[in-house]
Amino acid sequence: MRPVKVLIVDDSMTMRRLIRLALSDDPRIEVVGEARDTAQATARIPELRPDVLTLDVEMPGESGLAFLERLMVDRPMPVIMVSTLTQSGSAAAVQALSLGAVDCVGKPSAPQSGDFAGLRDLIVAAASARIRARPRPAPAPPSAEPRDRGFAWNGRVVLIGSSTGGVDALERILAEFPSNCPPTLITQHMPPAFLANFAQRLDARIAPRVRLAETGLPVQQGSIYIAPGGSTHLRLGQPRAPVCELVEDDRRNGHRPSVDFMFESGAALGERAIGVMLTGMGRDGAEAMLALRRAGATCLAQDEATSVVWGMPRVAHELGAVDRLVPLQDMAETILVLSGRRVPG
Repeated sequence: MRPVKVLIVDDSMTMRRLIRLALSDDPRIEVVGEARDTAQATARIPELRPDVLTLDVEMPGESGLAFLERLMVDRPMPVIMVSTLTQSGSAAAVQALSLGAVDCVGKPSAPQSGDFAGLRDLIVAAASARIRARPRPAPAPPSAEPRDRGFAWNGRVVLIGSSTGGVDALERILAEFPSNCPPTLITQHMPPAFLANFAQRLDARIAPRVRLAETGLPVQQGSIYIAPGGSTHLRLGQPRAPVCELVEDDRRNGHRPSVDFMFESGAALGERAIGVMLTGMGRDGAEAMLALRRAGATCLAQDEATSVVWGMPRVAHELGAVDRLVPLQDMAETILVLSGRRVPG
């Protein structure tokens, strides 16, 4: 198998060198070039034909975000964003993920700490990611009234796990949720600074209330709770009257927050739980989803054709943990029907 060809795009010579060093001893990867700005990247892509780009979020001149948006229209390809963990950098990173970037990694806080955790495996996975051309952005339509008519919650709680490609998938699903949606817990693999910005972005854009989970928060209809990450995992406590619980523990399956923790806790709800596995690399959550299904929950997984990386859903499916494979465009409707919405007709 030939190595994955990578083009590094960053205005900082130091950062380009650190990324090259981080990738240099992996035989699966070949760094075919570097670019100091988006103009140079635009010229070098046809020449070098990289499989994956690493792209700085914040650059002088045309920003990484503007370049990414243009690239996803004109020449869609796997892109991994490299961002500072500042407030502005994190907000830009989350926007990049919604524009079609495969994933985002944080820059090391100091040059001597240039260990880009997981970057090499992420690049290899990104090379086979399904990247679709995006239409040129149209003016935003007038905001619609929150949809709540026709939905009567039946008491089921929704648990969603996602990773690589998950930001865009979650935005598309949750945009269809009514303001009185089923209570929903989400574990998405991202650094905590990115997760905080993701929650804020969703809360401003969709009908239900979105917030970072906190220990003791009641799990209520019309609210969506996102695992904050950092040193904690999110799980469901007190199944009779569910609340969010944040638990300090080691990484599970290489992740914190881990989907496994959340799905394991959901098993106490039995048939009152709906488990959903979205696009993502690896196997986090797959075995716990099997326990969730055996406890009586209905378990859904995103299908291969619409997943950016069909890793976590594939493992769950192969383990027999999935009741139904669902295309992304049908996932919101499927969840809402299972959690109480009447089927039309």
